[in-house]
Amino acid sequence: MKTTTFSLEFFPPKDGAGEERLWQALGQLQSIKPDFVSVTYGAGGSSRDRTIRVTTEITARTSIPTVAHLTCVGSTKSELIEILKQYKNAGIKSILALRGDPQTGPKGVWQDNVGGFNHADQLVELAIQTGDFKVGVGAFPDGHPASNFNLEKDIDVLIRKEQLGASFATTQFFFEASKWEKLVDRLAKRGSSLPIIAGVLPITNLKQLNRMSELSGTQIPTDILSRFEGKEEKSEEVKKIGIDIATELGEKLLELNAPGIHFYTMNSAESTVAIAKNLGLIKL
Repeated sequence: MKTTTFSLEFFPPKDGAGEERLWQALGQLQSIKPDFVSVTYGAGGSSRDRTIRVTTEITARTSIPTVAHLTCVGSTKSELIEILKQYKNAGIKSILALRGDPQTGPKGVWQDNVGGFNHADQLVELAIQTGDFKVGVGAFPDGHPASNFNLEKDIDVLIRKEQLGASFATTQFFFEASKWEKLVDRLAKRGSSLPIIAGVLPITNLKQLNRMSELSGTQIPTDILSRFEGKEEKSEEVKKIGIDIATELGEKLLELNAPGIHFYTMNSAESTVAIAKNLGLIKL
């Protein structure tokens, strides 16, 4: 019986055409029965209202459970409470509580959020108090930029969030299973039982990959980069190699008993479906 969860993440569409592509991808992916889907906020919370609406509509229009993102960026405490009430009224039961990137972008300096929160642990407390949500948090196998990639500091933060009531974590995308294993082992040695769902990015576009890596601090191993040498930035060949890389990573994670694999779909279904089939995650 399958015990590893299989989940999908989408980013909020910027316009009507993007929203149509999102619904098309969701239509394709609904048939493979993911355990849940989530929708991110845009950089600096810029797409908050669209995210709330799309997340609510996914819950209403599909049978897929939805995890709603919530960030500190650009919201006062009272606005966050109102968002949580909207999610609860929409039938959403789970929240992913994240600090979010500064409004100037992932590499920007964080400015105190007057009237709001500056740390995700405050969101964890608020979500549990406001709506009795199941609350997840972020984890970073390559380290978090805000801690200068100090794994021990990151683990302190995760344990603090677990103590406040967080019941799972989903990682930033990464490419080396050993990094996930190290994070999980360090947490276990500190007495944590927080399930760490592994985030996997199907590579389909080299320019997009390099930008996401630069912004997130995720390291791309040289042996992976070498597999794309001489390939066009966005091509069927790149997509096929990306499927192979994600499948290999997924196989290692399953061997390590990862509790779940979370695909950063980039609002496209094809590669995610292929990888999930390769890994035997699809419930057919």
